Amino acid sequence: LDAQVTRLGHALLGLGLQRGDVVGVMARNCQEMLLVYFACARAGLICAPANLGLRPNEIAWCLRDSRARVLIAETALCAHADVVAAEQLPDLQHQFWIRSAPEDEVPGDTLDALIARGSTEAEMNWPHTVAGRNMDTYHRWMQTVIAATMAGLSGALALHADAGYTALVALPLFHCAMLNSICVPVLLVGGKLVLTKGFDVAQATDLFDREEVHLVVLLPMMYGLLLGDPAMKGRTFGHMRRAMYAMAPMPEERLHQIHAMFPNADVVLGSGQTEFTPATCMQRPEHQWSKSKTWGTASAMTRVGVMDDEGRLLPRGETGELVYRGPQVMNGYLNQPEATAASMRHGWFHSGDVAHIDEDGAIWFKDRYKDVIKTGGENVASIEVERCLMEHAGVAEAAVIGLPHPRWGEAITGVVVARPDAQVDEAMLIAHCRRLLAPFKVPKAVVVVKEFPRTGTGKIQKHVIRTSHAALYDTGLHDRDAHDR
Repeated sequence: LDAQVTRLGHALLGLGLQRGDVVGVMARNCQEMLLVYFACARAGLICAPANLGLRPNEIAWCLRDSRARVLIAETALCAHADVVAAEQLPDLQHQFWIRSAPEDEVPGDTLDALIARGSTEAEMNWPHTVAGRNMDTYHRWMQTVIAATMAGLSGALALHADAGYTALVALPLFHCAMLNSICVPVLLVGGKLVLTKGFDVAQATDLFDREEVHLVVLLPMMYGLLLGDPAMKGRTFGHMRRAMYAMAPMPEERLHQIHAMFPNADVVLGSGQTEFTPATCMQRPEHQWSKSKTWGTASAMTRVGVMDDEGRLLPRGETGELVYRGPQVMNGYLNQPEATAASMRHGWFHSGDVAHIDEDGAIWFKDRYKDVIKTGGENVASIEVERCLMEHAGVAEAAVIGLPHPRWGEAITGVVVARPDAQVDEAMLIAHCRRLLAPFKVPKAVVVVKEFPRTGTGKIQKHVIRTSHAALYDTGLHDRDAHDR
């Protein structure tokens, strides 16, 4: 791995790339994704993995905004990659292909051929101290290699990982949570990564046994698939030491079921934000029952506090905005200096989450300041979905909220007021959104109302809307599997 990383780093610089140039990647989980990631770090370049849940035009926008000069894509994604490359990308100069299967036809130069052109000399053209400060771009966030390294060291401690530790990596590597919270920590201690290109119950359980997996990280919906498969009834996996879940706390009944499947494992929640190179907090094993509804305690490299609107840190037990400090904080939002300054005011990163911290340091989430919905492991800006709904001729106003959902954590939910004399219904508006949005951004339900609750100044009261529709998904009537990714 190390030799290939060195070769690829040299080969990328041999293309004429300069320190800080961007290399875009479109790939599912594969060792080549890790090769590119580490080679960019070594060569002082920026790795920009594309979120494959986005539409091609959205990926193209990200690559254009970051001024990507190279695109490396998997052949299984050829159709999407060709659409992306056909967009107006004035800085894109090179494209290389990762074979998804040995027999795949390749429409151009391969990554293997590029690696073969690289030197095995240990030294790069750029001093190592400079390369250590290069940035990785995740969609719109910029973070340094130092941040990723600190997160990796912190993760190794939190995971209790050691040599021979084996992790199943089923969640996508284009999210920094898997790259920096799982892959880097496990590799740092000499462990093994088992990569899959998605989650399949039969494949995952076969690998649990065959590879003697110690760690798995899944979303609650994936644990639901495991537990709901008739073939899994009564099966246990004794090698598992840690079964982590992300996105949101799970009901105690579900935790008991997971413990029964993994009798020797701690079942704990890990969470954090891309801007702070997660995981920023993780449940301690001794809290997996007593504080299962918390986000856990701060990771080793993270300082967590609660702050009021005037920038004062509040004592334990008081409620305010969750703020973070530590070496793994982002450099900023790409091309958004005002948003960067706002997020870093008073010398802390502002999460937009409302919480309090108890006497043990455990974080109890209460609400969200930022208008962002965390659904199925993805962050979705409410305003983007609202704009989409407003583009429908029959919609006068739209408010988009996240509501509790047993599968998605938060379900994107549209609430709209129709134009006078217009006839709109849920199916019509969801179909409209499907045409314009990436699948994971499409509302799971749309509710048509006569009017919105408002403040005295006319502002829509989203907290009132959330409260009044909080039980919408309790009956399962709006659990639309057609939206599954």
